[in-house]
Amino acid sequence: MENIRFGLLCAIGVICFFLYQAWQTDYAPTEADATASNQPSSGQNYAEADTDDVPSLDSAPSSTDQGDSSGRDTAPGNTSDIDQDTGEAVVAQAKRVHVVTDKLDVIIDTKGGDLRKVELRGVPVSSEKPDTNLRLINDSAPNFFIAQSGLVAKGAKAPDHNATYQTDQTEYRLADGQDTLDVPLTWTNDAGHQVTKIYTFNRDSYKIGLRHEVVNNAADDWKVSQYVRFWRAPYEITGDVPFAQAFFGVGWYQKKDGGDSYSYRTESHEDLAENPLELTQQGGWVAMIQHYFIGAAIPPPDSQARFFATPKNVPNASGGFASGFIGAQRDITADSKADFETTLFVGPKLQDQLDSVAPGLGLAVDYGWLTVLAKPIFWVLEHLHALVGNWGVAIILLTFLIKLCFYKLSETQYRAMARMRKFAPRMQQLKEQYGDDRQKLQSKMMELYKKEGFNPLAGCWPMLVQMPVFISLYWVLRESVELRHAPFMLWIQDLSAPDPYYILPVVFGLTMFLQQRLTANVTMDPMQQRMMQIMPVGLAVFFAFFPAGLVLYWCTNNMLSIAQQWYIYRKLDAEGLGHKAASS
Repeated sequence: MENIRFGLLCAIGVICFFLYQAWQTDYAPTEADATASNQPSSGQNYAEADTDDVPSLDSAPSSTDQGDSSGRDTAPGNTSDIDQDTGEAVVAQAKRVHVVTDKLDVIIDTKGGDLRKVELRGVPVSSEKPDTNLRLINDSAPNFFIAQSGLVAKGAKAPDHNATYQTDQTEYRLADGQDTLDVPLTWTNDAGHQVTKIYTFNRDSYKIGLRHEVVNNAADDWKVSQYVRFWRAPYEITGDVPFAQAFFGVGWYQKKDGGDSYSYRTESHEDLAENPLELTQQGGWVAMIQHYFIGAAIPPPDSQARFFATPKNVPNASGGFASGFIGAQRDITADSKADFETTLFVGPKLQDQLDSVAPGLGLAVDYGWLTVLAKPIFWVLEHLHALVGNWGVAIILLTFLIKLCFYKLSETQYRAMARMRKFAPRMQQLKEQYGDDRQKLQSKMMELYKKEGFNPLAGCWPMLVQMPVFISLYWVLRESVELRHAPFMLWIQDLSAPDPYYILPVVFGLTMFLQQRLTANVTMDPMQQRMMQIMPVGLAVFFAFFPAGLVLYWCTNNMLSIAQQWYIYRKLDAEGLGHKAASS
């Protein structure tokens, strides 16, 4: 009886959880409402105070455009860096600058000074291609995704993402013992303006510094704003776990009304047409979110910025969207200099790096409404992994710790089951006596429970307490990039994906069946017996679609529960409450 309740509670709880997630995806109120109170103060200037200050993406030069008239090598012909599997380049190309660090393999194009290719070194594109680096940023369709940046100004033209920069070299490598690597690009015009765009790459980090050094040698003042924009095409994330689609869209860190605190907000790319982001505030950040990976633009925390996210079609692709920020306008007087700085983060959502890059960036690892449980679980799991070096073994050890924490609850559960077996003959007698009168039978059974001081639900509470842990671990396995493609042993080479041979779900079903056999002394009617037989099979099939790490947790939990039952039943036999007492 208790295992029937347990199975039903598991199935109903998990189904309700996924129904809730699906409802959230399709019908939940959006969080993308612009905050009117977060408008700039009257003393704050922006170039035209609109995202239209950034040159329109729809008018970005095509791949057939030629360079400027400077005589430098700005022809768009270098196709050697285009991933031939993904088609033709979407935007114009000029000279390509190759940058290699210990974490990143980057292509910067002098056309706009854009980040056109970013490969994450040592991060495989899939478990089937472990030696192929994942290319997160790419300037060719259909998986088009680039990072653009530049300056916009009143009066004289400033270098935006359509400008052509010049460079002294086309190859940069982070040398052994070198912690940072600067990659400068220069731009000048006849009016006496000079801009040096500098990317700074850091060892053992996916953080990229971006600085515009502006020199105004003109006779007049120059009003300039910096902007950063990510532009990408949507695409289908393959190899995803069923029942809950991975998030793909925009996330940002928004200041709450009337205070200095912030909250994390998201909007899927599909809903940006109805709920575009338009927000002005001091501090915060905006990012493209792609399940395990992120491209974030982080303006200086002490300056005002206008954040935006809106649909922007990508040529040769179905749809597209853009997000970024426009910084506050600054007045650079004649014969003076100014620096515009910002930070980019392009890489996996590693939790030990995100919060050190910007406040709140760690919230991009979204564990949902059970974050309060999921984060401690991941913290423990991460420390166990550091100890044993295997995420699967860490999950097994975590299960031991959880069972230890819930030991007293489990003992309460088994004691309740033992008392239920003790009452089984009297309950069977009541069924035979009042079987035709359901209401009368329930009344008599409640009288028996009250007289004996027994609560039949006592055995259910431990199961209910464990359900939030189960769901939290699901989100840890699903959202933590640290567990992406993490191998265990033998056939389990990706704990974040379902078991390819369904062996763990079968083991789960067998261990659940064995648990039922250990507690099968309670008198059951034929319907209950049929449910007991079907439940392990039904849940095993259901778990076949879950991440292997989660099923590994539950298989280990079942095995430990069997050992726990055996131990506790021996104690209960000694107290006269176990199997021997029930059969006497």
